[in-house]
Amino acid sequence: MARFLAQNKSTGLAKFRSLCIAGLGAVLMFCTIWSFTNPWPSFATLLSKPSTKQCLPGVQPFNMSQEPMDTTFYDDPESSYTIDKPMTNWDEKRREWLNHHSSFALGVENRVLVLTGSQPSPCKNPIGDHLLLRCFKNKVDYCRVRGYDIFYNNVLLNQKMGSFWAKIPLVRAAMLAHPEAEWIFWVDSDAVFTDMEFKIPLERYKDHNLVVHGWPNLIYEKKSWVGVNAGIFLLRNCQWSMDFLNVWAGMGPQSPDYPKWGQILRSTLKDKMFKESDDQSALVYLILKEKKKWGDMIYIENEYSLHGYWLGVVGKLNNITQKYLKIEKVVRKLRRRHAEVVSERYGAMREPFVEDGSERKGGWRRPFITHFTGCQPCSGAHNPTYVGNSCWIEMERALNFADNQVLRNFGFMHPDIGNGSYVIPLPLNFPGDEFDEFM
Repeated sequence: MARFLAQNKSTGLAKFRSLCIAGLGAVLMFCTIWSFTNPWPSFATLLSKPSTKQCLPGVQPFNMSQEPMDTTFYDDPESSYTIDKPMTNWDEKRREWLNHHSSFALGVENRVLVLTGSQPSPCKNPIGDHLLLRCFKNKVDYCRVRGYDIFYNNVLLNQKMGSFWAKIPLVRAAMLAHPEAEWIFWVDSDAVFTDMEFKIPLERYKDHNLVVHGWPNLIYEKKSWVGVNAGIFLLRNCQWSMDFLNVWAGMGPQSPDYPKWGQILRSTLKDKMFKESDDQSALVYLILKEKKKWGDMIYIENEYSLHGYWLGVVGKLNNITQKYLKIEKVVRKLRRRHAEVVSERYGAMREPFVEDGSERKGGWRRPFITHFTGCQPCSGAHNPTYVGNSCWIEMERALNFADNQVLRNFGFMHPDIGNGSYVIPLPLNFPGDEFDEFM
C-alpha cells in the first residue's frame, strides 16, 4: 500500500509540474501576443521601473494625443477665425468639443490663456527689442509659475486693425484655437508682472464675462475715456464675448463707420482730445451707453493692480522689497527653499502678512501688474511729459524687481534692481542672519 501511494504521489507531482509548465507557457504566449496587439504598455514595460507619472498620485495630465474623429465646429466650413464673420452657438460648440476631449474638461473653469504681442517689424528704439524680450520673459515666468499657457503674436491678423486695435482679432482667433481655456487674458507688451505669487481671483468673476481695471465714477459720472484701461483684460471664452468683440471691432478702423465713431466718442467723452476712434474710448462708451446689454456683465476691478500705472509704482519698489524681506526674516517658513512648481503654496502662506499693505490704500504690497502706459518702448516715442530715459530706466528696475522673485527659486538674486546683469548666490537661510550683509 505504501509503495502504491508513493507511486501515485510521484505521478501526481509529475502531472502537476507538467500543468504548471504548460500554464506558464500559455501565459508567456498570451503576454507576447498582447504586447504586439494591445495599445497599452507591453509586458516588458510592466516589469520595468514605473514611469514618473505613474509614481505621482493624483497627477492627471492632458491627453495631448486625444483627437476623436467626431465632427466638431472645426469641421464646419462656416466657422471662421476672422473677426468679420460672426460665430453663433459658440457655447454649445465649445461644450461639445470638451465632451469629446474629456481630459481637458476637468478644471476648465480655472484655465487661462495669456495673450500678448508686438509689431512684426524691428523696433526703432535701439533698446526696444531688448525691452520687449525681457517683458516677454517676464510673462513667460509668471505663466510658468501659475501654470498658464501663453501665446505671443507679432503679425497683424487683420491688416486694417493695427496698433491698439490689433488685439481684438487675436483674442477672437484665440477663443477658437483654445476651446479648452475658459479665460483669455490679454496683457499689453509694455506691462510687467510684478507679483509672481499673485493668484487672480477668478471665483470673484463667476457672474461676469469681461474683467477690466477701472473706476466706475470716472465712467458714469465724469464720462472719461480713461475710466478703464483696455491694455489688460480677462475675457471669458463664451458666446457673449464673441458678440461683444464683434460690436467692439465694429467701432474700429476696418469698419466703414470708423470716422463716425470717432465723432461720437469725442462728443460723448469730454476729455478725449484726439479725433480717431480708439479701443479704450469705445469700451468706455459701450459700458456707459449699453449698460444692460454689456456693462452689467463687465467687472470693473480696482481692488488690486490689474493695471498699476508705472509712475505710481516704481518709486516704491525698494521699500516693497525691504518690507517683504523683513516678513521673511521673522517668519522662517516663508524663507524655506522650495521647488518653483509649488510656489503657489508659499504665496498663500504669505497672504496674511501682506494684507495690511493693500495696494488700493496706497500701501507697500507688490502690485500685480505694472503698466508702462505712454512709454512705447519699441518706437521710443514716449509721452513728452516723461523725462529723458525715465521710461527705460524704470522698466528695467521693474523687470529686475520681478526677476528677483523668480531667481530666488534658483538660489540667486539681483542685489541692486537697477543692475540687471549682476546676480549673487544666496545662503540657505536668506534673509536670516545674513540679512544685513546682503541688503
